[in-house]
Amino acid sequence: MAKILVVDDELSIQRTLKDILEFEKYKVLMAGNGMEAIEMVRNESFDLILLDIKMPEMDGLEVLERLQKISDIPVIMISGHGTIETAVDAIKKGAFDFIVKPPDLNKLLETVRNAIDRKDLVKQTKKLRKKIEKKYEIVGESPEIIQMRKMISRVASTSARVLIFGENGTGKELVARQIHEQSPRAKSPFIEVNCAAIPSELIESQLFGHEKGSFTSAVKQRKGDFELAHGGTLFLDEIGDMSLSAQAKVLRALQENKITRVGGEKEITVEVRVLAATNKDLSEEIKKGNFREDLYHRLSVIVIKVPPLRDRKGDIPILVKHFIEELAPDLGKGNIEITDAALQKLQSFKWSGNVRELHNVTERLLILCDDKITVEDIEKYVSPLML
Repeated sequence: MAKILVVDDELSIQRTLKDILEFEKYKVLMAGNGMEAIEMVRNESFDLILLDIKMPEMDGLEVLERLQKISDIPVIMISGHGTIETAVDAIKKGAFDFIVKPPDLNKLLETVRNAIDRKDLVKQTKKLRKKIEKKYEIVGESPEIIQMRKMISRVASTSARVLIFGENGTGKELVARQIHEQSPRAKSPFIEVNCAAIPSELIESQLFGHEKGSFTSAVKQRKGDFELAHGGTLFLDEIGDMSLSAQAKVLRALQENKITRVGGEKEITVEVRVLAATNKDLSEEIKKGNFREDLYHRLSVIVIKVPPLRDRKGDIPILVKHFIEELAPDLGKGNIEITDAALQKLQSFKWSGNVRELHNVTERLLILCDDKITVEDIEKYVSPLML
């Protein structure tokens, strides 16, 4: 049941609104002035506030400004002296909507429902965002990880291009995500392209888009990832696998901040921060003629190396417990424990697949084990499958 606070110095208005809202199954509390309302908001949670504008001592607009500093509860302003200017001022100061007294019953209830629905949506969005942030969290307390996090924090606020090196499964995408999330572009798009997973003949269309009819299957115009990432971040994963022709176009896009769709002639301006990652030794690829040296220098303004798991085995217990916390609810598991001996056994492996392999092993153990993961479980379900 949603809880609504009605703030009005007129007792008759309080009672009228209370009767209407309680008939609709809302829980209603009342305050006769702004200071009382602010104190109630500090001490209780509400889903919505109906706030009168004309009140003695402190008017509704001042109360609204003070409420904005202590809560994110949606506020509907109500007034018997409503003007367009007052309504606009209230909305600018953060009110959800403005209703004139005496309120139209249908309009009032519709606005109340919309405000509460929006609050629920914002709450769900925040919850989802926290879940996503946890998913892309860089976990560990080893000196290598601490140093890497410091580097991420330092470069995130800039627009510098970053080249991320690391073996498969070390978490290169997490580094790219963290750079984006800590940057001023965090609310703009983050577009990821796996250059190794896209056939060479399609990579240019993927990155730069194409015009209708530019090739057999181009039945309509398509924006490329450079356009889709405009204002945000483009993450080119496994860039060492990109074709030379695509590399040439990426280089031009980085030099000129312009792209041309496949089959098109019009130049399109793009403003994108490019992050790239690879598990290959690009200096060797340059010597072999597989990677452009000029593109390498464009991409590697900042270089971040992600350490393999074998170089930070002290992080394995922290990572395993993190994965258990993350995976157990989705697998329908309760409080799962893992013994110290089991953790020590996990630390003894080479982990050629790095953090990704450890994640998969943890999921396997959660599925196959009971309430406690023991060293016997490791020997039974993990040891025989380790490379």
